[in-house]
This record gives sequence, structure tokens and C-alpha cells, in this order.
Amino acid sequence: MGNKQKILWTTAEILEATKGDLLCGDIKHIFEGVSIDSRTISANELFVAIKGNVYDGHSFASDVINSGVRGLIISKDDAGDWQDKGIVCVAVSDTTKALGDLASFNRRRTDVSVVAITGSNGKTTTREMTASVVSTRYKTLSSKGNFNNEIGLPLTLLDLKNSHQWAVLELGMNRPGEIDRLGEICIPDIGVITNIGFAHLEGLGSIEGVMNAKGELLKRIKPEGTAVLNADDPRVLYLSTKTSKKVLYFGLSEDARIKALDVNETTTGSSFTLVLPEERIPIELRASGRFMVLNALAAASVGYIIGLSSEEIKAGLEYFQPVKGRINIFDVRGVHIIDDTYNANPDSMEAAIRIFSSLKGSSRGILVAGDMLELGEYAESMHIKIGALFAGSNIARLYITGEFAEAVANGAGKEDKNSMDIFIGDREEILEDLKKSLMPGDWVLVKGSRAMGMEKIVEGLKN
Repeated sequence: MGNKQKILWTTAEILEATKGDLLCGDIKHIFEGVSIDSRTISANELFVAIKGNVYDGHSFASDVINSGVRGLIISKDDAGDWQDKGIVCVAVSDTTKALGDLASFNRRRTDVSVVAITGSNGKTTTREMTASVVSTRYKTLSSKGNFNNEIGLPLTLLDLKNSHQWAVLELGMNRPGEIDRLGEICIPDIGVITNIGFAHLEGLGSIEGVMNAKGELLKRIKPEGTAVLNADDPRVLYLSTKTSKKVLYFGLSEDARIKALDVNETTTGSSFTLVLPEERIPIELRASGRFMVLNALAAASVGYIIGLSSEEIKAGLEYFQPVKGRINIFDVRGVHIIDDTYNANPDSMEAAIRIFSSLKGSSRGILVAGDMLELGEYAESMHIKIGALFAGSNIARLYITGEFAEAVANGAGKEDKNSMDIFIGDREEILEDLKKSLMPGDWVLVKGSRAMGMEKIVEGLKN
């Protein structure tokens, strides 16, 4: 059944999509898919040799052909001699661009509609919530994991089948122009911007740079499409003045058309009244935190735009399960642990502290924090600032690891001279000390940027 739904590729279509040169092979040859992974590719798929930071796919081209694969897309600079191999070989200037061009061609030749989601925080959770909402009525394709860049987004679109009616995609970036390219590839019917904050400053230079980069999505929305924008974020509101597209606002403010009232947070989730333009409906969300409610409002906005009923929106939101490492709360031997290790920047760190303080109440709170990465020249000052925030959050003990641990400690020390214990060390040292000091009833928040591997501490606490 699955293979019958696959969208096939002829050599002619590959050439049309990539504008590449056919070095050899049958113009009518048919492929059943596209792959960049030499380890998992099937014999009936086309191999695109991507030049990555670690591996160059051209190094594996011969192995792929020897395993039975009958087609390659390669760089003109690494063309080699494939004429005697009996395969299809297409040469292009840039194989990564070619992958995106294949994906865009695939998107345009189907009847699928696209929701594209970006933002400094919450885009992965919003993507999952939105996919859950949309799939209550429609066959939906959604990005997996962190497939949100110029490699991952095309791979998602290349998974389209004829049965798909909607695709819910996440767009990430760390430099100017990246969102523009991803938008060019996926051609959104609906574009969502969750918020704009202090993330990826290293590649974008300033918060204004972040704002402009996120705003690139708006011009890529179809002319008849809709932008879903956060009414609580002043920078997102500013972007709304720069687009001619229809805009639907979500948020907790009066300006929002899709909003939440009577928000209540517990250790098991959040409850609120979802306010739609024509009706209200109670929601029980299996995710805690004000920012989770905002993510849910963005997803509800998409559901409203595409004509879902309030009951379908409610069902989708309540079916949602939190993404691993995103405010996952569990108990280990009487200790309450919040796993928020998926990623970190100053805004998401502040949001996590806010919910941590709310949930722990008067109980003893322990924070384990790793570096916030990609902040460029702002890294030192941002870590000092976040240390001061920690000090003012009624935390009994602070564990810090990473290059900027001393900066965090300095910021905390300026605000809190006496009551908070501070421990600086690597992950193993922190875990060893943490296990000795934990008592039943304690609350522990673990958070840091993805590359810091803070989930190892969570795993250690579980064992």
C-alpha cells in the first residue's frame, strides 16, 4: 500500500527540478525516492551526494553504486567518470541546493497545502501541536526531530505521498537568508511565527537581525495565504506591519483573535478556555507553562484558518504529547525532575525558570544549567544576566557547567551573596554531587543548549 502511494521520479523530472546536466543514463528511468544516506538507501532510490561539515557524500558514491543503486546527483566539481556504470548521473553546481529544488518540485506537483512554523522558541512543540490538530481531519505529513534546515526540510517534503493533504513543517535558521530559502522550497499557505528572542545571535548579530531573519517567512507565504502571529510579542507585531498578507493574531492579550482565558498550570499540564472568534471551549493540555499555552494557541489558529471545528481543535490539542526534553516532568524516588534539555537560549531559560518557580512552590529547588550557545559577542553578558535571574528565583542550589559557567556564577553572586549554593563542574561531577544531595520533595530543573548534552544528567538521575 505504501509503495503505491509513493511519488515516482523520472530522470526527466529530476533534470527539470534541478536544472542539472545529464552526464549519462536513461532519460525515462524511474526512481521510487530520493536519499542522502548511503547506509539506508534502497536500490530503487536516487542518491544525492551532499557535502556536509563532517562527511562528503561523494566519498560514498562508488559504494552506493556497487550496492545496486542506479542513480546519482553529484557536484560538477566531483563529476568523475560514471559512463560505464550503466547508471543515471546528473551533475549540478550545488548538491544541497539541488536537494531543495527536488523538494520544491515535489511540493508543487502535489495537491498538498503547507503550514510553515518558525520562531526563536517553541517551534518544535508548536509544530507537533499543529500536526496533531490538523490530522484530526486531514492526512498530514510533519517534520521529524530537528529536520528544519536546508537538508532536513527537503527530506521531509521528499516523503510526500499522493495521499497527503497537509504538511506541517518547522523552519530553523542561524543566518540571514536561510528562512527565505526554506520558504522558497516549501511555499507556505500558512506561516506561523511563534516569537522573536535572543537566539542565534552569533550568526545574526543582533535581536533586530533575528527579527528580520524570522520575517523572511512572511514574503514567502502564498499571496492568498495567512500569517499566524503572536500578538504578545512586540517584534512579531512590528513584522505584521510589513506584510500585505492576511494576519490572524494569537496570544493572551486583548489584541489577539485566538486567545486563552482562565489559564491554570499544574504538574500534569495546563487548563484554559480557548477563545475562538465565534465560541469558547475548555482545553486540558498535557504540557505545563504559559509558553505551552501560547504554542497551543498558534496551533489552534491554524486549525481555525483551515475550517476545523472547535471540537476537532480541542481533540488535537488534548491528544498532543510533550516533545522529549521539552518540560517533561517525572518523579524519581520522590524527587520531581523537569527535563527541559532539548535546547536553550535566554528567553527559553527565563520561561523555564518561571514555570519551575510556579510548580515547585515552597519546596526546595535545584537548577542544573548548561551553556546557551550561538550568542556570539553577547554570550558573556547574557550568561551573567541569566545568573542574576537564577539568583532571584528562590533556588537553593545551582549547578553550572560549560565555558560560561563562571559568568553565570558571577551574575548569580552579584544578586545573591549568601543563600544559594553554587557548584561548577562537568556533567559527571555534577551528577555525582547531585545524587548525594537530593531529598524527597525536591524539584530539579535541567536545561542547556542541545550541544551541551544535558540529557545525560537526566538519564543519570533516572538510573
